[in-house]
Amino acid sequence: MFEKFDWMIGRYQEIGEAIIQPETIADTEQYQKLLKEHAGLEPAVEAYNAYRRMQAELAEAREMLAQPDMAEMAREEIQGLEESLARQETELKLLLLPADPDNDRNVVVEIRQGAGGDEAALFGALLLRMYTRYAERHRFRLEPVSYNLTELGGVKEAVFTIRGAGAFSRLKYESGVHRVQRVPSTEASGRIHTSTCTVAVLPEAEDVEISIAPSDLRIDVYRSTGHGGQCINTTDSAVRITHLPTGLVVTCQDEKSQIKNRAKAMLVLKSRLYQKFRDEKDAAYAANRRGQIGTGDRSERIRTYNYPQGRVTDHRIGLTLYKIDDVMDGDLDELIEALTLAEQAEKLKEYGEQAQ
Repeated sequence: MFEKFDWMIGRYQEIGEAIIQPETIADTEQYQKLLKEHAGLEPAVEAYNAYRRMQAELAEAREMLAQPDMAEMAREEIQGLEESLARQETELKLLLLPADPDNDRNVVVEIRQGAGGDEAALFGALLLRMYTRYAERHRFRLEPVSYNLTELGGVKEAVFTIRGAGAFSRLKYESGVHRVQRVPSTEASGRIHTSTCTVAVLPEAEDVEISIAPSDLRIDVYRSTGHGGQCINTTDSAVRITHLPTGLVVTCQDEKSQIKNRAKAMLVLKSRLYQKFRDEKDAAYAANRRGQIGTGDRSERIRTYNYPQGRVTDHRIGLTLYKIDDVMDGDLDELIEALTLAEQAEKLKEYGEQAQ
């Protein structure tokens, strides 16, 4: 079942020898590539070595059963080792599952006001704060790209990047419709309102992956609007880029520099195109997610934040947490880990069906 791990160990050792060679170290690009591959193989190698050690210990314990004075102790040891081996086999199966190739990428996050008017925009501001606090908790770096705010401080649209190791693997589950149920401060009768925002989480594309012909772009510059310093509203620093073949439009006015705004807008455009390419190329992947924790499509309601009851419910896995204040303060780990486990369970189930 685990023959592939023998190849992984051989490759791990081969790379280990290669990265200490002077000619490899001199080739910076190749050296970094091999280091990354070596680090990626290490968890699987360590897990399989631990599994083989447990197998050897179990064989020794079974031999001890033949010795009357050691039999009782051997039976206890065998029980513990068999349980440990079962857990280790599950871990090895998970390591054999194909990982999302984008898991280690940075992300582009887009929050948009949905149904509910001003209340939806205010909810959008709460979601923006939630992801900002989440990034701070994990020491990720959040950088604004474009914020379109209301006079009340709500969010019509917010686009930003989050950079950090494994950002996409953690935040990819956030794509979809987020619903809030609460009593607005302007509601005199105390009636609960329901509003929504959509969230899209895109893996950040790299320049080598997405090539855009200049003739496919229309770039417009204009004066920034909204809150900002004395320069941001008086110079033509805002940038709007239209990708003519697809009709995708990206704007950025966060920076005072037109050059910086253009660079940020291009990053978002490439990430949107990469996501489009990913969806079209890997329809099977989308089908798998549909059967597990949802499609990640913006039209799918994924989570409800109910303030009167103090609860947050993720509809994809039926998980309810009565800790809405903690969640809105960026404590998303329990939700994300539950979603990760649910996806892994589905993949293990498919793995077992394919192995039969």
